[in-house]
Amino acid sequence: MTLLADSQHLDVDLAVIGAGLGGTGLAASLRQRGFDGTILLLEAGRGPGGRASTRRRRDDVIWRLDHGAPCFSFSQQPQGPLAELWNPLLDQGIVQPDLGLVVGLSETGCLVDPPEHPLLQGPRFRGVPTMASVPEAFMRAAGSKTQGAFGERISRLRRESGWWCFSGQRRARSLVVTGNLLAHPRSLEMLGWPDVPLRSAVPLTVDPLLDTALAQISEMDASVRWNLMLEFPRCTDHLPRQIWLTTDAQERFGIERMVLHRQHDQRLGLVVHGIDDGSPITPASQPGLLLEQESRQRKALTELLRPWPELAQALPLARSLGVMRWGASQPLDHPLPKSLQWCEPSSVGFCGDWIAGPGFGMAEGALQSAVDLAAQLV
Repeated sequence: MTLLADSQHLDVDLAVIGAGLGGTGLAASLRQRGFDGTILLLEAGRGPGGRASTRRRRDDVIWRLDHGAPCFSFSQQPQGPLAELWNPLLDQGIVQPDLGLVVGLSETGCLVDPPEHPLLQGPRFRGVPTMASVPEAFMRAAGSKTQGAFGERISRLRRESGWWCFSGQRRARSLVVTGNLLAHPRSLEMLGWPDVPLRSAVPLTVDPLLDTALAQISEMDASVRWNLMLEFPRCTDHLPRQIWLTTDAQERFGIERMVLHRQHDQRLGLVVHGIDDGSPITPASQPGLLLEQESRQRKALTELLRPWPELAQALPLARSLGVMRWGASQPLDHPLPKSLQWCEPSSVGFCGDWIAGPGFGMAEGALQSAVDLAAQLV
């Protein structure tokens, strides 16, 4: 089976929804195992990355801002098949250890030790030159028979005559979902969908494995983040990489952490990881919530940046680059068991950092789930 030149009619062996670490890592791992079929990655963003994506600007061609995850976190050094996927990136210099300074900030605005958090406990790596370099490298490793369709949010799925069907006459023999919005009831309110797409595509009792998986997924909770992106003028080098708020500070300010990303010309990008306050998120409410979050976070920064007078003084001049809502920033509970990663009767699988196992909720979990699923598919 080959990819057809007409993008409106495309039959592939495997469609992967999501081109983050899980999706691109799955494609690369499949190639390592000798899979020779065609793969299509469908991604709502402008390019590969997911939460490891990098914001670019049309008005500033050299600007690059890692506006999601600032690093790749692991509970231990990669081992086994995961190391076979990850280590070539180290050898090529596409990732390197993240040695940037991490500090903590108390509710009174005082510098303290950073809080204990799984994302800070084990080895951390950075993509070079940006976080998006890693999923981009995985896509290259996946070869010419892997294609990406970007800027496409999939909201409808159909299962017909052994094919998974999408818009534009696209069809795939098998389907992998790397996020869980297409399987989770919370998408109904957040995105205004009338039904859960995977459930409507495969009716109850047709695939008992999928029924069990969807029931498990419906129990999952995930954090929501409102990430404010700011551009600061040129600043000195004596600044931390990450500023983590203590638990009490997070409750007071509604912010988890702040991440600084220096640009090539010494300007500074600052990303504020704002915590959701529980207000209902719907297509109608989101525009107003974005404005509210930006106003609230900028106000909090006037106090939070006091330990760094240069940043505090430059804050009024900082240019807003908008707020990015991450609807499932980090899975919190009820991970999907590995035994439910692949549902053979309906040819649908799952991977991502929400699968059970080491590194749950981290980059490690996303990549481990990718290599585990690849082993089942080949």
